[in-house]
Amino acid sequence: GEDAKPFTPEKTKEIVMSLQQPAVFCNMVSDWPALHWNAKYLSGVLNGKMIQFRLGPKTVDLVPQFETRCSYVKATLEEFLAWSCGQPSCLSGPFSCYEYSKYWAYADYKYIARIFEDKPEVFQDIRWSDFGFPGRSGKESTLWIGSEGANTPCHLDSYGCNLVLQVQGRKRWHLFPPGDTSFLYPTRIPYEESSVFSKVNVANPDLKRFPQFRNTTAHVVTLSPGQVLLIPRHWWHYVESIDPITVSINSWIELDADHEARVEEAITRMLVCAIKSAENPSDGDLWLNPTEVEATSHEVNLQYLNKAVSAYLECQKPSVSEQARPSSTAAEQSTSTSCKRKKREVGCEPEGCRLLTHEFGFSTFKAEKLQKIPFGPHLIEVLPQYQETSWMDAVAVGSDGRDLLHENEGGHLGKLHCARKQLVTSNDCEMPAHQMDSDGSPRASQTALSTNDLLDCLVNPCVISLVAQLLLERTRV
Repeated sequence: GEDAKPFTPEKTKEIVMSLQQPAVFCNMVSDWPALHWNAKYLSGVLNGKMIQFRLGPKTVDLVPQFETRCSYVKATLEEFLAWSCGQPSCLSGPFSCYEYSKYWAYADYKYIARIFEDKPEVFQDIRWSDFGFPGRSGKESTLWIGSEGANTPCHLDSYGCNLVLQVQGRKRWHLFPPGDTSFLYPTRIPYEESSVFSKVNVANPDLKRFPQFRNTTAHVVTLSPGQVLLIPRHWWHYVESIDPITVSINSWIELDADHEARVEEAITRMLVCAIKSAENPSDGDLWLNPTEVEATSHEVNLQYLNKAVSAYLECQKPSVSEQARPSSTAAEQSTSTSCKRKKREVGCEPEGCRLLTHEFGFSTFKAEKLQKIPFGPHLIEVLPQYQETSWMDAVAVGSDGRDLLHENEGGHLGKLHCARKQLVTSNDCEMPAHQMDSDGSPRASQTALSTNDLLDCLVNPCVISLVAQLLLERTRV
């Protein structure tokens, strides 16, 4: 019962909204029916419903396994379980082209409100009210089902903080604080609203290309069934399933700070869509993450930017009297855009978003009001785990013996060996760097800047933050 839980809902909410480092809650969900949601049970509940799986090879690579580099199949959970057990029936099924020993599969970002839309009673199996969020259930949660090796590339979420319940199997989390952002080489390609990806495969970092990664401070934790991980706002995370079958459930908790973040995301969307859409489609650059349905038009992006700015300004006004709020005001319409758009197909009800925005805002609990965090057996602090010797002492030397640790990553600031006038009028310059030498590597004499290079600089989080501030100042004039 509730009395047996180590923290009251009010105390738990206070911790969630104030703690600025990852931590694991224990003994908080022992009475949740969702603890029975193993893959076999869910297979019976879904009763043959087809869901999409993302597949990737179980190979060690220096490049992150972005979703644009994965394969996709639609299958039932029953077929997934048969494949993971090596049953002969899989020889002709949707997983027939993917040998279990060589591939992992991940049914990720499955919105419970959508896949169980015909069984709404299961929403109550998830009780985030125990964490201080009354009325929050499976309807505002997401389901993840994976095989061993299934992983999510290292990224940070632009919006909210994150609560993750582990149901079956174990997952290993590599977390990095917001202050490590520059060391993780952030990129918006592949583009997905609310996700800033790292170019580094943190499980196997390429220190020749990304030397500053050695300056990161990793916080590593293995999450076991029955535990709930708190991921504070803007903490980077790479997640990997380490057991044959894993099931987890998460919910993103909206914060007041998300209003400004939405303005920044709207600016980013406008820039990325405008610049990448201008490229030749035949180039084959998979810049749009599969979770983004399509590149929205400039007009639509501009509308979204204006709505985000309006929502931000509305949030900055003195608190509205709660006595008589019209049921359909401009303010309510603007806050409906504050639903976490982690994936474009999420069906978030405006009422639920308004509830989160006004009642659970970050400003509700100031850090200075929080008493000493009650770390102990029921709330485990995720401590820094410094990189292994193989990371720190790796010798990053190029084939020609040059020390690469102090060179610019990826040629983003490539040296231009020709004067500006020569670049325009002369034929004496080297050919563009996309023309390769016989060994497949770019010619070292010159590095050509690509559209993605420009975007990496243009939509760098620091740059976008400054642009957002300038834009918001303009609205106040």
